[in-house]
Amino acid sequence: MRLRGKVAIVTGAGSGIGRAAATRFSREGASVFATDRDEAALHATLHTIRNEGGVAAGATHDLVHPASPEAIVSAARVAFERADVLLHCAAVSSFGRVEDGLPDAADLDRVWAVNVRSTWLLARAVVPRMRESGGGAIIILSSITGIVGAPGMAAYAATKGALLTLSRTLALEVADAGIRVNALCPASVDTPMLEEAFERQGDAVAARARNVKRHPLGRLATPDDVANLALFLASDEAAFITGGTYVIDGGALLARRWAE
Repeated sequence: MRLRGKVAIVTGAGSGIGRAAATRFSREGASVFATDRDEAALHATLHTIRNEGGVAAGATHDLVHPASPEAIVSAARVAFERADVLLHCAAVSSFGRVEDGLPDAADLDRVWAVNVRSTWLLARAVVPRMRESGGGAIIILSSITGIVGAPGMAAYAATKGALLTLSRTLALEVADAGIRVNALCPASVDTPMLEEAFERQGDAVAARARNVKRHPLGRLATPDDVANLALFLASDEAAFITGGTYVIDGGALLARRWAE
């Protein structure tokens, strides 16, 4: 029960990493406020948590809207009166090469709004609540693409790189309140978003096989792999850890460096 008595806000909780983390946090004693833009998926996560005897509330929000972050934090406060942990998993992707003019301006704005602006606004909304509680933990989901880039994914990679700088800066700004801020950088995680990326390449099976080969451990990450690290960073076991960038990639970055 590593999160007993804590309230955790989890975005993108309808599937993938967000869903795995929301259910894991609940099993470790947290009251979970979950949010996702997919109402049916969100309700499935809430149903799972409650069926296991956990405590959960939630609301459907699309983080492309600038009012959503404040609304999420306010709703979590109404439901549970406090906020101790924020795990921000919600994100969107976009594909296309810069020289081809892709993504277009509208899609670029959408990716930036969901991936970066919402993070800034969520932090602005939740930090005062955490100060009231005497501290907290903010965990931001970035990506190894934010470290090394990714051909054909310039918009997505740029937002994930921005999240690393934002997380470090925020860690310095709120350390005086006992609020810790860390970023997670997974490689390929076996989620619906990744499967969609494989399908865009024509032969999804072959695309998956090529991707697996980039990971020396010989498999893709599971959502639970990332949720386990998020749980540690959210817990008091990580009480002296802030401003960190934590790579969880099955050795992919190391293999890339050796290949170069």
